Amino acid sequence: MVLSSRQVDAFVERGFVRLEAAFSRPLALTCQSVLWEQLGPLAPGDTSTWDRPVVRLGSQGAAPFRKAVASRRWLDAIQQLAGPKALAHPHLAGTVVVRFPVEGDPGDDGWHIDTSYRQDGHDDWWVNHRSRGRALLMLVLLSDIDQTDAPTRLRVGSHHDIASALVPFHDRGIPSSDTPDLVSATDHRPVDLATGQAGDVYLCHPFLVHAAHRHRGTTPRFLAQPGVLLAEDYTHDDTSPVAAVLA
Repeated sequence: MVLSSRQVDAFVERGFVRLEAAFSRPLALTCQSVLWEQLGPLAPGDTSTWDRPVVRLGSQGAAPFRKAVASRRWLDAIQQLAGPKALAHPHLAGTVVVRFPVEGDPGDDGWHIDTSYRQDGHDDWWVNHRSRGRALLMLVLLSDIDQTDAPTRLRVGSHHDIASALVPFHDRGIPSSDTPDLVSATDHRPVDLATGQAGDVYLCHPFLVHAAHRHRGTTPRFLAQPGVLLAEDYTHDDTSPVAAVLA
């Protein structure tokens, strides 16, 4: 097993675990170089071009990213936590967020949970107590991130609160516009920071409350945020660490 029993227990209790060297640091920095090419006039060696606090890039399918997500260590850890219903991605799906150490409100640093499916007749994204459609949130470090480099903030144990709060809404669930009250009820939870080395991946429970952090460092921060989808929704019979927390 990639993760020790202690790490799995910590995931269940805290809502996340850091998988060190999910893929190699040199490969992560190669991925970062590919992303710089997509940032247009924003140049890695010229701080005068860093004119905004955040830039969002789309899914990545270039060869270095395909090699990264093919890491056996990473894929095995996903299966260990999310079980056989979890789908591996053929590319680095989800948003890549690049944060720059410049002044200004990024406009996206509020506490929230991720939603995972569409409801017929609604434009919003929804979430339900069985985490329909999503097995994990992942934070993929494509640069070294310390406490000043805009690390994602994580409310430790908040996934338990969210799991319980979603029960009254049954399988239908609620839209993202109705989740702020659930999130605010986790204000009492302690906060940890997703720091680490390029190539590390945080495997997070889909109900974990999290938030962006403003950049106080000197080097741009590169972070991908793919989810792990489900081939089939969890039921009460599932025994994976993710499903064990679901109500």
